[in-house]
Amino acid sequence: MPTVGVLEFQRNIGQFQHEARREPVEITRHGRREYVLMTAEHYDWLKAAAQRTHRTVDVADIVQAAVERAEMAPEHRHLDDLLK
Repeated sequence: MPTVGVLEFQRNIGQFQHEARREPVEITRHGRREYVLMTAEHYDWLKAAAQRTHRTVDVADIVQAAVERAEMAPEHRHLDDLLK
């Protein structure tokens, strides 16, 4: 993602609007990320993706079976204690 300072963005806004059609543009202020310029279509897609949810009761049987067969790597077995 291209990154630009806010002052350069203000001076060349047209150029960055054009770039944002291809990919989001990160705008910084005092070296810190503050804004991201993107197309409305990209923004709408991100909003929709954030709202999508999947209930575990709706999962396909094959996925449920795979999860039930899955095993954790031995070095992570101590995490089982968190479930108790």
